Amino acid sequence: MRAGHRGTGPGAITPDGCAVELYARLPVREEPDVVAAVVPQGARILELGCGVGRVTRPLLERGFAVTAVDESPEMLARVRGARTICAPIEELDLEETFDAVLLASFLVNAGDAEVRRALLRTCVRHLAPGGRVLIQREGADWHTNVPRERVDPSGCTVRIVSAEPVGDGVNSVHAEYAFPDATWTHTFLTRPLTKEQFEEALSEAGLRVDEYLTEDGVWVRAVRAE
Repeated sequence: MRAGHRGTGPGAITPDGCAVELYARLPVREEPDVVAAVVPQGARILELGCGVGRVTRPLLERGFAVTAVDESPEMLARVRGARTICAPIEELDLEETFDAVLLASFLVNAGDAEVRRALLRTCVRHLAPGGRVLIQREGADWHTNVPRERVDPSGCTVRIVSAEPVGDGVNSVHAEYAFPDATWTHTFLTRPLTKEQFEEALSEAGLRVDEYLTEDGVWVRAVRAE
C-alpha cells in the first residue's frame, strides 16, 4: 500500500487504496467525450492509470487504439479489447510514442511532488511529435467545498467527507461510496495546485498548456514546450 493511502470494502484494494469492485460498478462520465473532441480519429492513445477500463472501453468503441496501463493486475484483469501493461506509471518506459497520452483521475495532484514529476516525465517520454497530453486536474474548490456528496447514475452516493492538511501543502482526503448493498471508503494524499502551480509543474516537465478544455479548468490539453 502506498504511504497515506488505504481503502475498505468488498474485494481487492489496489496499492493506492482504490477498490476494484467499486470501480467496476461506477459509470463512465465525460472523459471519452473530452478525449474524442480533441484527439484525431483512430489515434494511438496511451492511457495511464486505466483502472478497470471504464474510459478504455468507450475509447475503443470510438475507434481509438488504446494501450492501457495500471499498476494493479486486479484492475487490468477487467480490461477488454485493449493492449494492457501492468507497471507503475512513474517507471514506465515502452520505448515507443503515442499521438495522445491520457493522465486522468487527478493523478497530476499526487501528494508526493516527486511522484507528480515522474508521472509528467512518463507523459513526455511517450509523446509523439505533434502529440498532446490530456490531463484531468482537481477543481479550484475541490479541497474547500467539503463535505459534499452527489448521487451518480449507478445509484452510488459519492461523499467527499473531509480534506485534512497533513503538512507540506498536502491534504489527506477521505471519500465514501455507498451503494444500497455495499459501501467502500478511500483515503488518499493529494496536493492542491493553483493554476499557476499547475502550469509551473508542466513547464518543469517540458510541457505547456495548449488549451483548458472545460470551463472549470479541470481538463487540460498540454503540448511540448519547445
